[in-house]
Amino acid sequence: MATLIGERPHPRAIWRDYLELTKPKVVVLMLITSLVGMFLATRAGVPWTVLVFGNLGIGLCAAGAAAVNHVVDRRIDAVMARTHKRPLAEGRVSPAAALGFALVLALLGQALLLAFTNPLTAWLTLASLLGYAVVYTGFLKRATPQNIVIGGLAGAAPPLLGWVAATGHMSAEPLLLVLIIFAWTPPHFWALAIHRKEEYAKADIPMLPVTHGEHYTKVHILLYTFALLAVSLLPYAIHMSGVLYLVCALALGGRFLQWAWVLYRGTRPHAAINTFKYSIYYLFLLFIALLVDHYLLLNL
Repeated sequence: MATLIGERPHPRAIWRDYLELTKPKVVVLMLITSLVGMFLATRAGVPWTVLVFGNLGIGLCAAGAAAVNHVVDRRIDAVMARTHKRPLAEGRVSPAAALGFALVLALLGQALLLAFTNPLTAWLTLASLLGYAVVYTGFLKRATPQNIVIGGLAGAAPPLLGWVAATGHMSAEPLLLVLIIFAWTPPHFWALAIHRKEEYAKADIPMLPVTHGEHYTKVHILLYTFALLAVSLLPYAIHMSGVLYLVCALALGGRFLQWAWVLYRGTRPHAAINTFKYSIYYLFLLFIALLVDHYLLLNL
């Protein structure tokens, strides 16, 4: 039956809406760190089944957690300029459909991990999924301005997951990679929170710039960036990496510190969003440097 005159037809979901639910750009960055964790774990090479299906399983579980995030945050997303066009915020996908989609992704991801890696990888991935989708998204995000600090551990897990998928056990090295991402998360997200301060306030999300002000947040971004630089040098200190990585870590970390200082001083327009954008390149390039250095050492 035709719609009534003046009545707006309900938008229909397309495959791109379901793809958007998975936050593909975030998942790709996570999979890069997972891949690096796999390659750093062994000198003998990673079996192709673990390489392909292990990362696919980790990626599917991460995508499922992202879809749950869309469901829980749909009312918040609707009032924020950055997110108001998301599929659930505009009603193109129903919460029930998104949750069903998330469940299918998570179950498929767990099945792949159990079949092609090992139970420890599957359990750690499940814990990471629940940590992000339930603990962070469902509780911490609305409960405390330290939400990013506490909840960042779930997002820092991929290199550990990749390492365990390749070896079947945990050790100090992948935990150090987790620590790097854990230290990176607060300055990364708080820079965005400063840029979107009014939107977070409108959505009643207690991000640090909303609860404690921009100056307080900028100080903490600077402090965490110093901590990140120190932590990023530890792979060299424990002989996990060589001089190439050390040079890259110092150069990338020095640039991050420069942006954090510019943001603190308030000397450039759009410093917050530029700091946020640089932080993404920083993490990508730092892990690529770890990988290149690893294979350089193997060939010496």
